Amino acid sequence: MIGAVQVPVGVAGPLAVNGQFAQGQFYVPLATTEGALVASVNRGCKAITAAGGAIVRIVGDEMTRAPVFKVRDVTEALRVIEWIRAPSNVDKLRRAVKQTTRHGELLRIDPYVVDDNVFLRCAFDTKDALGMNMVTIATDKLADIITAELDVQLAALSGNLCVDKKPAAMNVIEGRGKNVIAEVNLPRSVTESELKTYPEQIADVHYRKNVIGSIKAGSLGFNAQAANVVAATFIATGQDVAHVVEGSTAITSILEREGQLHASVTMSSLPVGTVGGGTGVKTQQECLSMLGVAGGGNPPGTNAKKLAEIICAAVLAGELSLVAALATRDLAKAHTTLGR
Repeated sequence: MIGAVQVPVGVAGPLAVNGQFAQGQFYVPLATTEGALVASVNRGCKAITAAGGAIVRIVGDEMTRAPVFKVRDVTEALRVIEWIRAPSNVDKLRRAVKQTTRHGELLRIDPYVVDDNVFLRCAFDTKDALGMNMVTIATDKLADIITAELDVQLAALSGNLCVDKKPAAMNVIEGRGKNVIAEVNLPRSVTESELKTYPEQIADVHYRKNVIGSIKAGSLGFNAQAANVVAATFIATGQDVAHVVEGSTAITSILEREGQLHASVTMSSLPVGTVGGGTGVKTQQECLSMLGVAGGGNPPGTNAKKLAEIICAAVLAGELSLVAALATRDLAKAHTTLGR
């Protein structure tokens, strides 16, 4: 190590969150060189809080690693799959995982075959850790057992079906890390007072930009600026920033319903943790403490889930504010005033 790079940290909030794990009002730390981002998220937080808060729920939680094995032919590939699916062998592999970690747990193994390649997408519960090192070590142990039992060759411990730090439809569909959804209903009065426009205008811009524009672009993410908020919160709280590529695949939905604005963000791949890695750095620990999620939760896993719920709600705040700024043509003005 030769030094450190400083990134300015702003705070947006209070943000009211009605989650299963995050309940109350939170001030969200955002590490960014983009001044307008903090102001934008702050405005979205104000609108969500004025509407009573965002409802947030975790709908899936697993970290994956997918080794690829080289087999002789399709017959041998099917033999590997049959072995993997046998309950007694699943139990054996779960016990082996327990030898490598006190916290991790093997949830399941999903096999995929392409020609003479067998990919085994191993899904783990990693509690409060992001868990990439945990699942890599555990999967290496599983690979030793599989190669010994079946006389096949491990080609690579990661075969890219994990899918780690790359945009992929598999993560959007199957989920990776925390699969979390945040939603809010904004009364017309709140939309007009806080976002300075009307539900119909915001819904129209969302449809043309986030839906039609994303379809035309062939995008995996249907959102306005999810990556902005993910990156800023990740840097502030000591997450692995490369996972922003997965957070950027969020799907935003904004509809006008009976005069109100219904908005939601679905983040199927939000890998976060509150122990291990960069979460131990002093400044990042302070930011985690600001959110009440520093260290391991009680019971284990609750702090990481709480952090995921807060980040997803903050992404929703950013989505609302940016789409509203586009509807009122204030985007360029904001950047002129507040800087890049």
